[in-house]
Amino acid sequence: MTDDLPPTAASPREPDSDAMLVERTVAGDQRAFELLVIKYQRRVERLIGRMVRDVDIVEDIAQETFIRAYRALHQFRGDAQFYTWLYRIAVNTAKKFLLDMKRDRTVSDSAMGPKDDDDETFRPRNEPSTDETPESVLAAKEIGQAVSDALAALPEDLRQAITLREMEGMSYEDIAQLMACPIGTVRSRIFRAREAISAKVRPMLDKQTGKRW
Repeated sequence: MTDDLPPTAASPREPDSDAMLVERTVAGDQRAFELLVIKYQRRVERLIGRMVRDVDIVEDIAQETFIRAYRALHQFRGDAQFYTWLYRIAVNTAKKFLLDMKRDRTVSDSAMGPKDDDDETFRPRNEPSTDETPESVLAAKEIGQAVSDALAALPEDLRQAITLREMEGMSYEDIAQLMACPIGTVRSRIFRAREAISAKVRPMLDKQTGKRW
């Protein structure tokens, strides 16, 4: 799907188009910002959906993300790609919501934590195939849950790095810019995250299929 592809240097029209829409929005063209929302709403909601489980909260956070982005749009200088800038706002907005929820003892735990449904990268379960059995389906679900649990257990810096790389498909350069660290640090974090997840999942895969994650 095209809306899942990360902006790269190989597609210069993407950031140029975004920059033009930003300029038009700052100049007072509300329709231009609506186009930015339409373009990135699904990606922002998917991103937030990996941080929380409650669908209503995801929608609220996404709405708040775009409100914050609109208010801060005059600060966007084009030094980073627009989605990288928007991503940072979405993550910070989601973190604030989660922090507020932790302070509210009446909030259900089901609304907290990473979401493993619709995970497009760390999901070994795909469409049923003709050779699937109830046992293999169950095993796939168990492995998927193990991956989700391993991802949730990672330190925040490792989890963010692996999410940006594997789920968002961002380049090491963009991740380094977003996380404000050297590319070598990004590579190290992603390697450590993969090793940690692999350590949890590998025994299950070896047992079921003889293959390694």
